[in-house]
Amino acid sequence: MKVILVEDVKGLGKKGDLCNVSDGYARNFLFPKKLAIEADQAALSQLKQKEQSKAYHEEQERQKAMDAAKTLEGKHLVIHAKAGDSGKLFGAVTTKEVAAEIKSKFGLDIDRKKINMEDIKAHGEYTAVVKLYSGINAKLSIKVEE
Repeated sequence: MKVILVEDVKGLGKKGDLCNVSDGYARNFLFPKKLAIEADQAALSQLKQKEQSKAYHEEQERQKAMDAAKTLEGKHLVIHAKAGDSGKLFGAVTTKEVAAEIKSKFGLDIDRKKINMEDIKAHGEYTAVVKLYSGINAKLSIKVEE
């Protein structure tokens, strides 16, 4: 009997998979616990529609990330920070400040966790990598001034 899994089932498959199982296993275990539904024509067409919708949304996100990467690639950010006489900053420039600067300068709302950079504790030039999507990264230059 062919079933479509509604939840992840250990040893069988993940949610949304189409599996071939014995009739007894499906009727006595999977259906009563609502772990699967029978793969009839309506359920198969609904599964296909969900997969197409998911693929469409992933492509939209990927295109959005590509546009953001084109906007950010090779750009320069200038961040002003106070420092002592030796040039060492009071505190550090964090990814949160860089994300806020990107939002104000380019209008892109980037999560601070997606920004990879070294610790900035002195004035100078630094490089940051922004991970926008799987396999899509953008490098930008950060200049810290007084």
